[in-house]
Amino acid sequence: MDIHFFFCITQTTEGTTISDLMINGEIRDKEVRVIGENGEQLGIMPVKDAMKLAEEAGVDLVKIAPTATPPVCRIVDYGKFKYEQMRKEKEAKKKQHVVEIKEIRLSPNIDTNDLNTKMAAARKFLTKGDRVKVTLRFRGREMAHMQTTKHILDDFAEGLADIAVIEKAPKVEGRSMTMFLTGKKN
Repeated sequence: MDIHFFFCITQTTEGTTISDLMINGEIRDKEVRVIGENGEQLGIMPVKDAMKLAEEAGVDLVKIAPTATPPVCRIVDYGKFKYEQMRKEKEAKKKQHVVEIKEIRLSPNIDTNDLNTKMAAARKFLTKGDRVKVTLRFRGREMAHMQTTKHILDDFAEGLADIAVIEKAPKVEGRSMTMFLTGKKN
């Protein structure tokens, strides 16, 4: 009778932890649903019988769905299974695009050329697929004229209307007025 020892190693890849799966002797449930090497359903059986099937095939019994009732175990080569899982996670990570929020700050007494420069920067961010947070900051006496300068944010949004839509309308938060823009969906 062969005795196998398995060590659980937790690897971290840029903040994400690859979950440890229970294998062979670590499975303490009475009954489990078993899936064979080729993906076929072998039914619900006691863990001892499932361990015996895995041992006969020369591979491991891996608990893949611990929260199911009864828990689901698969007869598979653990090393190969873990490698495939890591490869799939890595592939999925490559395909995803992280949307960032870029902030553009304006002041109430901004000149038209400066406003156009800020709009060009926002246009660049929006074409890359990022969201843009436009902040109109007020200082000192400018606080008294908040509502009269709202047109600056409206002009900003109107200047980018061909590629952007207003996600959140201008809203006063403390000493600033903010608005969020996102790119139009085609």
